[in-house]
Parts: sequence; structure tokens; C-alpha cells
Amino acid sequence: MDFELDPPNGITGFPLGTRADAVQTAAAELGQVRVQDEGSAHEFHYMKVTALHPQFEIVFHLEDGKTLTSAEMWIPRPGPEEITVRFRGIDVFRTPARQLLEQLEGMGLTVLDETLYAYVPHLSLGFTRVAGHEVPLDTDGEPLYFQAVLTGPTHYYDYKLT
Repeated sequence: MDFELDPPNGITGFPLGTRADAVQTAAAELGQVRVQDEGSAHEFHYMKVTALHPQFEIVFHLEDGKTLTSAEMWIPRPGPEEITVRFRGIDVFRTPARQLLEQLEGMGLTVLDETLYAYVPHLSLGFTRVAGHEVPLDTDGEPLYFQAVLTGPTHYYDYKLT
């Protein structure tokens, strides 16, 4: 199973702007679905749809309570399926985090590296190295690979530039 990150448009099978019911239906094709705060657009508890596949999770954010506004993919776990998440040909979860950021900068993208978190403003990608379980560590003592990536709409992370 392959997923392509296509900011600011979304991810494979889940374009930003998709209606909530269509997100739920498509997410169900990936695995179990959990819906939180259905229809809510409250700043602190807006609607989320989580697709729970045996090897990965995707959290779909519906900040307006009606349409997909961002998608957050978590690193695939080992298992029977080959699962790949790519951005412009780069395997996001199998490329060491610092090397991935160097490749993004090599594409002429602005990268804000905050060690555990990294952001690509203008393009609207956000990464985290925070892990809730034991993972391989890099020489800086932090997780070697990113643990999650969020694809958002245009300007989603631009506030980080100020």
C-alpha cells in the first residue's frame, strides 16, 4: 500500500476539502474507524476521524466539523503489508529524519528544524520525531526516523516564519 503526500492538496485518496461522510467511508476501507467530536468546529475539540489499520494510523482533521482540513500519518509498523509513504519520491518514514530534511532543503524548500519537530511552511508539511515507544535513535539521541507527518492546506505552517 502506497501513500503519496501532496501538500497542500492532501494525501492519496484523501484530498483536502473532502466532506466528512466521504472521509469516514474512505477511512473505513483502510481499517477500523474512530470518530471524535463529530461535527464540532470548536478550537480545542474539533472533529477528527482516525483510520486504524493493523500497521498504521491516519488521523484526519476536520477543523470546521464538515470537511477534511489536514491529514496526519503515523509511521507504519512491521507486518504483512508493504506500506510506503512518499513525498516527491522520498520515503518519508524510511529515510533518517535529518537526511530527509537535507533532501527537502535541496529541493529549495524552506525547512524549520526544531529537533523533535520540523516544518515546511508554504508547502504545509509538519513532522515529528516524538515517539511513545522504543525506536532506533540517531547520534543526537532523538528518534532516527520521523514518527508522523501532517499534510495541511496552503499556509498551514506559515505562522512559524514570524
